[in-house]
Amino acid sequence: MQAVPSWSVTENATRIASSVSRDAIIISATKGIDEATGQRMSQLVGTALGRNDVGALSGPNLALEIAEGKPATTTVAHANESAAATVQSILNSSVFRVYTSSDLIGVELGGALKNIITIGAGFIDGHGLGNNSKSAFVTRGLAEITRLGVAMGARAETFAGLSGMGDLVTSCYSGLSRNRFVGQELAKGLSAAEIVAGMDQVAEGIKTTHAAVTVAESLGVDMPIARVTMAVLDGDLDPKSAIAGLMTRAPVSETESTH
Repeated sequence: MQAVPSWSVTENATRIASSVSRDAIIISATKGIDEATGQRMSQLVGTALGRNDVGALSGPNLALEIAEGKPATTTVAHANESAAATVQSILNSSVFRVYTSSDLIGVELGGALKNIITIGAGFIDGHGLGNNSKSAFVTRGLAEITRLGVAMGARAETFAGLSGMGDLVTSCYSGLSRNRFVGQELAKGLSAAEIVAGMDQVAEGIKTTHAAVTVAESLGVDMPIARVTMAVLDGDLDPKSAIAGLMTRAPVSETESTH
């Protein structure tokens, strides 16, 4: 299992390729989408290792809480159910409950795309816009990332699980979330570059936002939240104007809405 920043996945996997047994079960725990290719992390690892059977682990897994031994759950996804079950048996414990899934695409994308929404949630908190707006934003954000996930081959129901809604809620409401921190700092008027320069950890949502918008455009998927988030991160749009723009779009039916 590997968990390194998304930008270094290929380099790290390439370095260890000669030492990885062909019988080893490979699981990626990095949450991101490659900005250059739009590929998921398991795809990058697979290419670097010459494997087509790389799985993923994702869920509401704040590292500090897990290190402190607090109860947590996660999902291991793998095309091979036996491989997923093996990893489950190794990692499962009284404080770390592991579920399995065959929807590798959905599990990976849930963990990656939720970081986009988390940045916006942090901005809402930073500006004190209230719980009504934040709950609405998180809910519509989940609908948005589910649309892209399905277009990329995931199952919609996966986004209602631990790696989707579970991870999204944790990230949007926890003070330990790095991407929520980015949103809060944007609310103070700092630029994305200034925020990144002052962080000693990686906020994957910044790069993932750009990658997701590119993939969404290629698939014809409307992602208004991701688009305005990218514009804010690039300095092309004031955060308050971004919220106003989302609120003043033409009203539509919730159940039939694609945007």
